[in-house]
Amino acid sequence: MTEALLKYFRTKEQEVKSEKKYDSQCPYCSMQCKMQLIEQSIVTRKKYTTIGKDNPTSEGRLCIKGMNAHQHAFHKERLKFPLLKVNGEFVRVSWVEALEYIKENFTKIQKESGHNALAVYGSASITNEEAYLLGKFARVALKTKYIDYNGRLCMSAAASAASQTFGLDRGFTNSLSEIPSTKCIILAGTNIAECQPTIMPYFERAKENGAYIIAIDPRETATTKLADLHLKPKPGTDAVLANGLLKVIIEENYVDETFLQERVNGFDDVRDYVGSLSLDEMEEITGVPITLIRKAALRFGKEETGMIFTARGVEQHTNGSMTVRNFLNILVTTGKVGKPGCGYGAITGQGNGQGAREHGQKADQLPGYRSIENEEHRKYLAGVWGVHHKDIPRKGVSAYEMMEKIHEGEIKGLFLMCSNPIVSNPNARFVKEAIKKLTFFVAVDLFVSETARLADVILPASSYLEDEGTMTNVEGRVTLREASYPCPGEVKHDWQILCEIARVLGKEEYFSFTTAEEIFTELRLASRGGNADYFGITYERLRKEGGILWPCPDPDHKGTKRVFETSFAHSDGKAAMVVVPNSPVIPKEQLSDEYPLYLTTGRVMSHYLTGVQTRKSPSLAARNVEPFMEIHPATAVKYQIQNQSLVKIESRRGSVVVRSKWSETIRHDTIFVPFHWADSQNINLLVSKELDPACKMPGFKVSAVKVSPVNDFLN
Repeated sequence: MTEALLKYFRTKEQEVKSEKKYDSQCPYCSMQCKMQLIEQSIVTRKKYTTIGKDNPTSEGRLCIKGMNAHQHAFHKERLKFPLLKVNGEFVRVSWVEALEYIKENFTKIQKESGHNALAVYGSASITNEEAYLLGKFARVALKTKYIDYNGRLCMSAAASAASQTFGLDRGFTNSLSEIPSTKCIILAGTNIAECQPTIMPYFERAKENGAYIIAIDPRETATTKLADLHLKPKPGTDAVLANGLLKVIIEENYVDETFLQERVNGFDDVRDYVGSLSLDEMEEITGVPITLIRKAALRFGKEETGMIFTARGVEQHTNGSMTVRNFLNILVTTGKVGKPGCGYGAITGQGNGQGAREHGQKADQLPGYRSIENEEHRKYLAGVWGVHHKDIPRKGVSAYEMMEKIHEGEIKGLFLMCSNPIVSNPNARFVKEAIKKLTFFVAVDLFVSETARLADVILPASSYLEDEGTMTNVEGRVTLREASYPCPGEVKHDWQILCEIARVLGKEEYFSFTTAEEIFTELRLASRGGNADYFGITYERLRKEGGILWPCPDPDHKGTKRVFETSFAHSDGKAAMVVVPNSPVIPKEQLSDEYPLYLTTGRVMSHYLTGVQTRKSPSLAARNVEPFMEIHPATAVKYQIQNQSLVKIESRRGSVVVRSKWSETIRHDTIFVPFHWADSQNINLLVSKELDPACKMPGFKVSAVKVSPVNDFLN
């Protein structure tokens, strides 16, 4: 090395004044990869690097989003103090002023219109402690029945299907470590390669070990390329495809008779129904050839071990719950659950999609997966909270239905925490109109999101680097997110904000927490004896063990790696199968001469949900600067759509303009658009308000649309 180079490196070493390390977890998907931020102070600037840390789930891996997550946390537009809207403009105010203003307006609304005139809208990205506290805040501090959260738009179909079939929803019935040992895998409507990239090595190891992988998706994706067999059903016909698989499995006698007799109810009805169906008819409905239906069914049926994974592709439908139940029918019929290498996995979307729904944010649930309508459950929680059980409100309505209540004027005030409903909800124009009608609106967020723009007060929240707490990842593993980076400006943690508002409302005795760990201690007690029992989990254990799979009923319990080994969670210990009819043909929204194409939506790797955080990361925003419409070239030619040109997409609800992207791997009757963009390019403007009757999931994956080229002068 030359003397000049040595001098250069010595100079650089001297410039580095200090190096600090901060442990945390990725704020994005449900893998909840553990990470460490390295901060180097160099003369006049700071340099940041994020590295992965070893853990039982992602084994030290990070994807492109995780490696660049810190960029949004340090973005110049980060909120650092409370804002109050005055004459249409946001101005800085003190916390004292903001809290007093909230108190005055919340009190006035409830005095004039009753407790239920206020609503709370939560998030599946906040910690377990904050999800728990938000539910308690709604029911104890505000005494309103109206609370729900954005996870309703993500995991509700899978959660309801698992609860109805198994009596319990833990997302994964097994741990991820069992995937490499299974011999046949069905990936139904999941693009894990782009949505949960760090989970992919488990499936790659399975393939290396000889597993046969079947992918179900109308598009070819980075995930379907891993598959040995790719089925491309028409959007919304996955339940019918599952009936076809069931028919072949049963008729070819790949059923586990002993398992069915001892541990299952309802099989006879399902067998009789699918026996009456015609494979020719199912081929016509789904667009999947009989030969491929038979090939998939026989392969899954004959293998000794097998697992089924579902995600938004088969869940975000107005029949999403029943569709997942039909895939669980396949699993139960073949006896492939509760055994090594056999089970079900709901690929959770949001970072805390599992834990956030377990502890009280859903309209009908109390902590520990208890029912708000069950008297014993109500009495137990009342004892934990120190209130009378009759004072706990009854169940409210789902997230989108709350927007309808706002539009109708029944709900007049809204407290929104870390969500962006005017972008994420279906029928988005209607949702924006509803929120504009509110008498008073408080938003808690990192940034002034599209929804927060409409707020009267915005309170600044802490980021994943600053906010300590537990998260429950995709496999049901409770992890402790260590987060010690100092909050910027006057930022507070979500749980602190809830405690502060409760204090000014005169409810301090129920919200006198000073640390996240204190909240978790109460959460443990609140969940004790419930389906989602966290009582045996402590911060000390989580630090020592790196994460614990629930249920974990006592401190000596090691956690549950595999559920349903000896019985299911229904009172009789059996799984419940159900007939899922082909008719009426799903989807409800049919194609027509005017709207001849299916629109389906989804994600791209570089963005997350409504993009509020990822668009603040230059490294991520640069990868996808705008949305696009994926369309088959033959379809594009038919409608005079040039590649990389602007195109207008119209449904019965409205229209958006995006850029076209030709793809020979998508169905001719289907277009795909990612949902991460807002305002005039918000694809959810085109999605129907129709909801799944069981779980209230919107039908994001099927909308009837037409496409047309935009005039050249706009290109």
